[in-house]
Amino acid sequence: MSRRDKPSFTDHLSNAAFSLVMRRLMRLPYDRRIPAGGRLLTRLAPVLGYSRRIRANLALACPDLSEPEVNRLVREVPDNIGRCLAEMYSGEEFLARIRDVVPEGPGAAHLAHLRDTGRPCVLVTGHFGNYDVMRGALVAQGYPIGALYRPMNNSLFNEHYLEVIHRISEPLFARDRRGMSSMIRHLKSGGMIGLAADQYFRKGAVLQFFGQPAPSPLSSAELALKLDVDMMPIYSIREPDGLSFRIEVEAPIPHTTAEEMTQISNDSLEAQVRKNMDQWLWIHRRWRKS
Repeated sequence: MSRRDKPSFTDHLSNAAFSLVMRRLMRLPYDRRIPAGGRLLTRLAPVLGYSRRIRANLALACPDLSEPEVNRLVREVPDNIGRCLAEMYSGEEFLARIRDVVPEGPGAAHLAHLRDTGRPCVLVTGHFGNYDVMRGALVAQGYPIGALYRPMNNSLFNEHYLEVIHRISEPLFARDRRGMSSMIRHLKSGGMIGLAADQYFRKGAVLQFFGQPAPSPLSSAELALKLDVDMMPIYSIREPDGLSFRIEVEAPIPHTTAEEMTQISNDSLEAQVRKNMDQWLWIHRRWRKS
């Protein structure tokens, strides 16, 4: 571990607090644990700065929302995030709930055909619903899904984070040069890859998201074009009961240019978010203006 990577006192403190909370949550039965995780993060949202960030993003992207609707989202966006964390750390109990969720939607049959014929695919999604559902469910159903992840800045947290995401499914590829090379080999061998492409990317193409300029990574489309494979939007959508999910697969995005394909992907995610506003991660600084 380099001096730069050495955990600070704040890293130790935040990791200890998070670990204590998760241990206590894990003692609850699953049906109580997940809502409890949501309630906890909702209470912490103002302290963590989430409430302010959500309001700022909504003011930029959806200025016509009523104040009651904004207030609802300030409560319910952290609730979904807290539920996702509790689900992620629930391991086998979480997998038991999702492994039989069969993909639906206009692209589902095509995706199954790709699996059955051993053909690769780039699946593009966002931080919406619980994106780990897609990963865990599809791997359980024989889809060779790999995923790209970004290592956490706090190395202490990163250790148990990697452990829990590996329990959901493998293979996983770190967002670095070695990870990218392994991911491309996985695709060339007939595998599939899931990429979340909805965060601010400073060097990305300036495309549109919710009518605002949003620097967007072109990597999903560039991979699909370079390897001549399908690029398909996919979403894990939380159901109204707060515990179950459905997986929606859209039709492949036609091969044109990386910019045009990525804009279609942005538009697809925006349409899903507009139908389920509380399920997107509005705490992201997606536009860097909020």
